[in-house]
Amino acid sequence: MSSEIIKHNPFQSMIDRFNIAADILNLDDSIRQKLQRPEKQITVNFSITLDNGNVQNFEGYRVIHNTALGPSKGGIRYDTAVNIDEVKALAAWMTWKSAVTGIPFGGAKGGIICDPRNHSKTELEKITRAYTKTLADIFGPEKDVPAPDMGTGPDEMGWLMDEFSILHGRPIHAVVTGKHLHSGGSLGRVEATGRGVSIITLLALQKLKIRPARATAAIQGFGNVGLHSALFLHEKGVKIVAVSDVSEAFYNPNGINIPELILYYNLNNKTIKGYPNSVAIKHEDLLLLDVDVLIPAAKEDVITQKNAGDIQARIIIEAANGPVSSDADQILHEKNILVVPDILANAGGVTVSYFEWLQNSLLESWRIHQINKRLEDILEKGFDTVFRVAVKHDVTPRIAAYIIALKKVAETQSVKEIALEAPQYKQN
Repeated sequence: MSSEIIKHNPFQSMIDRFNIAADILNLDDSIRQKLQRPEKQITVNFSITLDNGNVQNFEGYRVIHNTALGPSKGGIRYDTAVNIDEVKALAAWMTWKSAVTGIPFGGAKGGIICDPRNHSKTELEKITRAYTKTLADIFGPEKDVPAPDMGTGPDEMGWLMDEFSILHGRPIHAVVTGKHLHSGGSLGRVEATGRGVSIITLLALQKLKIRPARATAAIQGFGNVGLHSALFLHEKGVKIVAVSDVSEAFYNPNGINIPELILYYNLNNKTIKGYPNSVAIKHEDLLLLDVDVLIPAAKEDVITQKNAGDIQARIIIEAANGPVSSDADQILHEKNILVVPDILANAGGVTVSYFEWLQNSLLESWRIHQINKRLEDILEKGFDTVFRVAVKHDVTPRIAAYIIALKKVAETQSVKEIALEAPQYKQN
């Protein structure tokens, strides 16, 4: 296996950053090894009958990285590229994300190898219910709480909750987040990650003393996260000069009318392909535009040592998970580019997921202004803490975020292990 492949393994990128933070904290070897490895890795195989009568087999995963801080939490993605290393990396990032923001969750992630676009609604429901059955002993409001991710949404989460409830003989809404409102979902959950990205972007602009009305941004990815990030930043006066999705990339130096683009996207089968009021550019060129803010909101490892030297943005906000590979970190740092790491930048999703889980558990329903205000408070506090620790240790915000997360999880893990090792005395 070449070093190039190893470097662009998302799990290896996570370990690279983890080790830098662990060295700064002088983490004990045993706790270091424990936190590098998932608590559980589950591979499942199941079959469903397709609409045409054929039987198809599917492979899926659920990785529980750590539960020191609380029940594990993390999305389920349906994608042909799902693999165990990716799921392990994503599960670990969820642990650090919860720890950085102070959410009382551990980290998990799941996935099924499939292309959801090739399956009907009926088939997707069968796939989701079969996956849920195989993991019925793993999931649970106090154990492991799934959520939507790439290729999944409120429908899949509703089916998962329903199947889990059937298996347990009663409605259990808190087993999953990201549901439809009528199934116990929370207001603000759909746009939560994008709203969080916009909050963090405005804080980063403020840090560099750039006024939003004078700022330009390019956004790679126009799915749920990219779309809402673009909309909220546009509303705050930021000029979005470039956007892309899998079909096409567009540039307009005068700024793209985001509400108009969203309308086009919704009427054009959820794609921006053919949008008339911009110039088409190469996908890879979007990342290299001379803008104040670059927001990669698509997939991991889009910025590597190969193109990091050509990045011209002043700020990178990691809306996707792992969009910058670890071999690009030093290059970006030397170019004095402020990189706000994914475990802080896209934590809006897990934060509002926590709010949904809390509302379900307390049998409450919160108003949207309560949710948005609490989200803003949590992210502002997380941002301030990360930058304070970065200055204290003279490290990048990414390593600062890892230091905060590792310290919190390691200390909690150690206390739990001491409690387990303590002798149990019988009462007289």
